[in-house]
Amino acid sequence: MTSDPLNNDRGAVHVVLAGGGTAGHVSPLLAIAQAIREAAPAASVCAVGTASGMETRLVPAAGVPLELIDRVPLPRRPSADLMRLPGRLNRAVQQAGRILDSQRADVVVGVGGYVCTPVYLAAARRRIPVIIHEANARPGLANRVGARFASVVATAFPATPLKGAVAVGMPMRQEIVDLDRATLRSRAREELGLHPELPTVVVTGGSSGAQSMNRTVANIAREVADGGYQLLHVTGRSKEVRTHDGQLLRAPGYVQTQYVDGMEKVYAAADLLVARAGAATVCEVAAVGLPAIFVPLPIGNGEQAFNARSLVAAGGAELVKDSEFTPHYYRETVAALVTDAPRLSTMARAAAAHGIRDAAQTMAQLVLEHAPRR
Repeated sequence: MTSDPLNNDRGAVHVVLAGGGTAGHVSPLLAIAQAIREAAPAASVCAVGTASGMETRLVPAAGVPLELIDRVPLPRRPSADLMRLPGRLNRAVQQAGRILDSQRADVVVGVGGYVCTPVYLAAARRRIPVIIHEANARPGLANRVGARFASVVATAFPATPLKGAVAVGMPMRQEIVDLDRATLRSRAREELGLHPELPTVVVTGGSSGAQSMNRTVANIAREVADGGYQLLHVTGRSKEVRTHDGQLLRAPGYVQTQYVDGMEKVYAAADLLVARAGAATVCEVAAVGLPAIFVPLPIGNGEQAFNARSLVAAGGAELVKDSEFTPHYYRETVAALVTDAPRLSTMARAAAAHGIRDAAQTMAQLVLEHAPRR
């Protein structure tokens, strides 16, 4: 992003970012924090999370100071927890308020998660501008609350139902933003234990894995080499695929690993990705122009299917229900597609045309524009 004269006098801006629980919240938070620091190097940036979320590890590792407040889940049906909610929420709002005061917050940025509601309410009491980013096509409860009084509501997807929302895309790590798949393809494959030239499918159920997807892959693993391609299977931690006698499943052209550190390697290595439809995954594969088949998580409120909808409609991906991701589907669709170079090329172009790479910079600009001048 080019420098903006508007931001040249904003070195003293104090930004508090709220969000956490999962990597889906923490990753965009950190991308926004980095973009703010690049746009206004003297800015003060601090994050707020809870002790039980992934932010306790990821945020300090990224060099961003982290403050903690109590985790206050919002019960969906009558219970003893619901009766205790007002007191617990009030205590968390007070904790959040003390952090905003100590940080001299000029603006609050929220990306969702349990931590956000108390921070939003504390900011509203102090008339501190709130900027929201909602990653999912179906917004979470915290951001639905905060959107009622936020100065700006930004979303990753164009059809997210939040009043007055503007679609900016998904803030993502610079390693993904800058990824050149063609240049890095051979090296990435070699680093992942793959042949540098063979057509490549990567199947992953995310960092925690997906047993249903793993079962299907186990059934077709021995067919891979005869299909003229190779398969990297990211099983998830402690979910390795084993044979009946307890040995790790091995087959020509089939490589399994529990986890890959840095999804940009996966995106560079793959000709076709088969994955869950988390918001970050959907936006990242579009940004890097990678054809995908999405297998949405079959639990929750169905937000993963909604996340994938616009990219599927654009022609950059396909969608299959978890219950229909069977060995038969794999043979008929996945194995056929990975060796269909013209169709993959068409899907890659459609994905890239749909992708957005500068969402973090857009969010930083919005934050700096709405921070009151000192």
